[in-house]
Amino acid sequence: MTSTIIKNILLLSFGFVSLLACMSAPALTPTSAPFLTTVTQVPTFAPPTQATINTVSPSATSIPLVPNFEHIVVVMFENKEFGSVIGNSLMPNYNRLAREYTLLTQYYAVTHPSLPNYIAFISGDTYGIDRNCNDCFIDAPSLPDLIEASGRTWKTYQEDMPSPCYLGDTHIYVQKHNPFVYFDSIRLDFARCERSVVPLTALQTDIETDSLPNFMFIKPNLCNDSHDCELNISDAWLTNLLVGLVPALDASGGSYLLVMLFEEGQGNHSCCGLSLEAGGRVPVVLYSPLVKNGFEDSNPYTHYSMLKTISEAWGLPYLGHAAEDNHALIVAPWK
Repeated sequence: MTSTIIKNILLLSFGFVSLLACMSAPALTPTSAPFLTTVTQVPTFAPPTQATINTVSPSATSIPLVPNFEHIVVVMFENKEFGSVIGNSLMPNYNRLAREYTLLTQYYAVTHPSLPNYIAFISGDTYGIDRNCNDCFIDAPSLPDLIEASGRTWKTYQEDMPSPCYLGDTHIYVQKHNPFVYFDSIRLDFARCERSVVPLTALQTDIETDSLPNFMFIKPNLCNDSHDCELNISDAWLTNLLVGLVPALDASGGSYLLVMLFEEGQGNHSCCGLSLEAGGRVPVVLYSPLVKNGFEDSNPYTHYSMLKTISEAWGLPYLGHAAEDNHALIVAPWK
């Protein structure tokens, strides 16, 4: 199915799904804690004793194992098991994309709760973090460091974050869903942080100015990411996002990958050498002109697998656990 067809489907579906969203959206209650604008200095998490950047290099073959995408976009939702989303009528557009493009059916989060999954996704390790904390900073390399070293660009677009590089929580934005500010090399470089850790409103500006970065990590707010609201709200939000974003990606040449996934499930399902009680089995949809249509990949994967796959696409070193054989490279979906 061409991008034109899917965009037409999204446009037709958005009006109906948005109506459902408006009728069913629960009101959000602000938290009792005051807004935080600064974080006091605390000890940082040091890298593990084993080298954080593994010396294993991406595969060198005449035919790339993963396409060299111009743009890679990650959209992260919250706290739903595979069976809670796939086949659920509250997410009609997400399920349509799952049927018409590529669905990963055996993909596992690495742990509970939220924050260590986000940290693992962009760095290859949890650094012993096992809670949602605002002061557990990390002195170690992460994916953005490698992206910049390769000459590429990156941004995270965080919905309802009050300002670029904001530290702390509001009633609808939480720091624990923004892993980038936990890394010293980003947070402590004020110009870098303000340039690349931005509110979601900046995405429209980047679309209009034809300045989309190579790597985009898009995070909905606490309602739109399904953390506090129903899945129909998330589906409407995603539809609206894609209606604006997909044409811009198509216009850039069509060499892009959209990854739409959930950071953890509600269960403790595991695979791939993770602890027996890991982060649950979550749905992952890959949308791209370069993925197979109507394809289901049943190979077991983890957040470390996705990090490895992004690294392979761009010839970057593998970070932390992403270098381990247990966390397989995602190769089956590509045309």
